[in-house]
Amino acid sequence: MTAIDFIPFVERLATVSGEAILPFFRTAFALEDKNVGGPFDPVTEADRAAETAMRRLISQTFPSHGLIGEEFGAREAEADYVWVLDPIDGTKSFISGLPLWGTLIGLLHKGSPCYGLMNQPFTRERFYGDGRAAFWSGHNGNGERSTRKLRVRPCHGLERATLMTTSPKLIPQELRPRYDALEEKTRMARYGGDCYAYCMLAAGHVDLVVEAGLNVYDIVALIPIVEGAGGIVTSWDGGDPAKGGAVIAAGDKRVHEQALEILRAK
Repeated sequence: MTAIDFIPFVERLATVSGEAILPFFRTAFALEDKNVGGPFDPVTEADRAAETAMRRLISQTFPSHGLIGEEFGAREAEADYVWVLDPIDGTKSFISGLPLWGTLIGLLHKGSPCYGLMNQPFTRERFYGDGRAAFWSGHNGNGERSTRKLRVRPCHGLERATLMTTSPKLIPQELRPRYDALEEKTRMARYGGDCYAYCMLAAGHVDLVVEAGLNVYDIVALIPIVEGAGGIVTSWDGGDPAKGGAVIAAGDKRVHEQALEILRAK
């Protein structure tokens, strides 16, 4: 099977996860802190309900496939095909009533991201790609469902670049000076967005997304979307970003190279 063969199934996963999440959004719900004593790391009933629904459907349909999920861990993570799930990427926005969150559904084939989808059920948008092409589907100004191809925008240098990160405070202290030096060189920096920032880069509205401390489920689904739109995703040292850690996504190769020069500096 190829990534294209999985598209209808990924759409089903997006639908069932959205159905599990939306009844909780902008309502009163149970909330826990997964990192008591450290930086606030919330998890909600919606996170767990959505991942449970997706894991059940994957296990029923592809019992030999592996699974990695934020809320319920990994099983058969060395399988040829492994699903990587983040039921709500941007939980802090979710609990604040802001629509800057999404469900990430990624697929690894022999350890490499081959397909990814970001679903925002509240705005009814989906961003998806296979590394060769990427698309947005949603409602246009007339209220009709439409689809368009995603494409990053050109950017000649950092001085013209818009940079996004979820929060500089999430970047480990030892890496923070490098991030600060990069932000200082850009035209504008915006905070927040989580997975939405990568999708806006793929759509040609943002030039750089720089983060650190990511887990595999934070990034796997987004790599095929950004690359399918013509962008670049690497680690801060230019390596493979699929395992998370310190990650940079760029829409233009020139800006990526300039940013790496700063992020690699000791």
